[in-house]
Amino acid sequence: MSTHQGPRRTALVVHAHPEPSSFSAAQARAAVTVLEATGYDVEYLDLYAARWAPVLDRDEFGPVDGPFKPQREQWDAFRAGTLAEDVRESLAAVFRADLLVLSFPLWWFSVPAILKGWLDRVFAMGAVSGGDAGVFETAALRGRRAVLLTTTGGPAAAFTSEGAFGGVDEFLFPINRGVLEFVGYDALEPIVTFGPAHLDDAARRAALDAVRTAVAALDARPLASTNRSRRSADTH
Repeated sequence: MSTHQGPRRTALVVHAHPEPSSFSAAQARAAVTVLEATGYDVEYLDLYAARWAPVLDRDEFGPVDGPFKPQREQWDAFRAGTLAEDVRESLAAVFRADLLVLSFPLWWFSVPAILKGWLDRVFAMGAVSGGDAGVFETAALRGRRAVLLTTTGGPAAAFTSEGAFGGVDEFLFPINRGVLEFVGYDALEPIVTFGPAHLDDAARRAALDAVRTAVAALDARPLASTNRSRRSADTH
């Protein structure tokens, strides 16, 4: 039961992990529960369970005259209302949502291929940015928020500027700035659980509690470390 008394908002949680019993899946479910308790209507898309087709290619468009230019085909299909059905459904869910949560394990310091494919196909040219839409502050999803909910293979100490891998914000910058902010979202500071595979049961429970606390406080969560947040800080 929701304890939220204000107008209901909508969240879309897009989850990308192939193992339903993974910590990544557990924290995605925890996020859904907390969002519902704090007044959100939540749509949940498990990309692996849905067997999402990640490859953007010419087969999902009509006959192509000349070289295949994916963004041009997306723009034309969006304007004509002929995007593939799975893309149309996800795009509609994106536009229904005040909040987008991308849930995934950090693989090769980025998102899994299936999630990258969802972004490639759903964030279509002309629909969310570019074409008839703008980019960054003028893009179609401006005024909405997005947050990354992720896990790493290594410990927190490895993901600092002095650590073996470097700061985690450096790896997540291309997603926050080059994807989320590019299409208009206010990208919030990511929610990261470091090295859950190396935690004992008690530490995992504590980590899930930390996720719940972070999701419950999203309204007060700062912006991710990006060009936009730095400019915002410079003006205050």
